[in-house]
Amino acid sequence: MTLILALIGGSTAMGFGAEHRYQVAAERFARRLMWLVLWLLMPVVTFFNIASLHITARVGAGIAFGWVSIAVVLVASYVVGSRVLCLDRAGTGALMCVTAFGNTGYLGIPLTGALFGFHEIPNAVAYDTLVSSVALVTVGFSVGAAFGTVGERARDRVAAFFLRNPPLWAAILGLLAPDVLAPGWAVHASRVLVVAILPVGFFAVGVTLAAEAEEGAAKFPPPLSRDVVAAVLLKLVLPPLVVIALAGAIIDVPNAYFTQAAMASGLNNLVVAHTYGLDRRLTAGAIAWSTAVVAFVGLVVALL
Repeated sequence: MTLILALIGGSTAMGFGAEHRYQVAAERFARRLMWLVLWLLMPVVTFFNIASLHITARVGAGIAFGWVSIAVVLVASYVVGSRVLCLDRAGTGALMCVTAFGNTGYLGIPLTGALFGFHEIPNAVAYDTLVSSVALVTVGFSVGAAFGTVGERARDRVAAFFLRNPPLWAAILGLLAPDVLAPGWAVHASRVLVVAILPVGFFAVGVTLAAEAEEGAAKFPPPLSRDVVAAVLLKLVLPPLVVIALAGAIIDVPNAYFTQAAMASGLNNLVVAHTYGLDRRLTAGAIAWSTAVVAFVGLVVALL
């Protein structure tokens, strides 16, 4: 756990410093690293861990509960943003996205492994792929188009969903693959790659936050304004409460589904904010502060 926190802090600081010093070159390098994660590392991790996942009633329930939690938090965030905080449409849409779509890949998978052991990683990967990733590129992009100042055609989003989502295809292949294609050594090797994904993802976080600060859309550390506090509370409290309540009332689920539901706001929310004109200040602030809270709580839990 200490290694994970060191990687998070060190990688974010390196990314922030690199963008200030090298600017365009750092942003180009971060994009290439993210391409490497999207097209190589994540598909490998996804395929072998999904292939080794045993689909049971508890696993299926965990995935279903994750979708229910997203639906609940989207409605709650809309009400809080539009009625309580009186945000404009771009702010309300940003609040909905940062509270519904978490960092279940770069942060959630390694953190789950550190807290509960590598045997929970397949469940964490299943949540990231079948809940978070699918929800982001469908529901998340739809929220951006509906509430942002810039929109794109629906058919372009559908095409991007299928053509620019290699982890989804890897998950489908993993579900169809026989056990012989996922030997134990390959599954264990893929889980080592999870550690490699973490610093790459948070280097990109640092670069992005630095770029946002220079454009006047964010500061580092971002100000803890009222809407950012609301975003952090909604993201870290409501989704896990929904999953816990459903698990208690219907069927127990693996521990990975609780940690993934409680994960910090995802970096990809910035992609949605940039693409559709949502509030980037709120988006960047929610990502930074929710990540800090999750990292601190994770350390405390690991030490208990």
